[in-house]
Amino acid sequence: MEKSQYDLCAEVLRRLDKAGILKDIVIVGSWCTFFYKDFFAGNKYVTSLSTRDIDLLIPRPRAIKAKTDVAELLKDLGFVVGFGGSQGYIRLEHPQLIVEFLVPERGRGSNKPYSLSQLGLNAQALRFLEFLSLDTIKIKVDSITVTLPHPANFALHKLLVMGRRPKAEKQEKDKNSATKILNALINSKQSSTIKNAFRKMPKRWQKMKKHMV
Repeated sequence: MEKSQYDLCAEVLRRLDKAGILKDIVIVGSWCTFFYKDFFAGNKYVTSLSTRDIDLLIPRPRAIKAKTDVAELLKDLGFVVGFGGSQGYIRLEHPQLIVEFLVPERGRGSNKPYSLSQLGLNAQALRFLEFLSLDTIKIKVDSITVTLPHPANFALHKLLVMGRRPKAEKQEKDKNSATKILNALINSKQSSTIKNAFRKMPKRWQKMKKHMV
C-alpha cells in the first residue's frame, strides 16, 4: 500500500472525527485486516492492503446527532460523488480511495438505499453487519481513535458471508482473510474469544457453519 493512500485515509477519518460523526462509525471491510497489525503486534501478523474501498458501518443511524455534508467535507481532497449498483448507493470516489457507508439490514430488508439525510448521503443495508458492532476494539490511526470489530467477530463474519459471494475469488479472499486472523488469535492465546464470539451468533447463523471451513 502506498503511504499516500494511508495518509488520505487518515485525513478522511480526521475530518469525520472533527465533524463529530466518527464516534458513530465502525470501520469494516479489508482495511480492518491492515489496522489489526497493532492489535497483533509481536505475533508475526503480516498483512498488506490491495483495495481502494473503505467501508464505514453506522450501527445506529438514528443515533447520529451531528449534521454535516460529508461529500462537501471531503471535496477539496479530490473526492467526487459516485453511485454503486442499480439502486444508486452513494459512494465518495477518489483515485486512491472509495468511501462507502453501510447500515445493518433488519426485518424484511429493502433493496433501496438507506437515507442518511444528516450526512447528505445514503447507505447500503446488508445482512449480518450488526455482528461486527457487537464487540469492538479501539485503535489509533495517527492521532485519531477509531473503532473496529473485534478480530474474532470480523473473522467469523467473513466466513459467514463468503457463501453469499457470487464470485469464487471473492469467496477465497474472505476465507484467506478469516483464516489469517483466526490463526493470529490462536497464536496469541485468544482462542476463547473465537468461541465466545461464535456463541453470541443467533442460532440460525450458527447453523450456517457449513460455510465456515
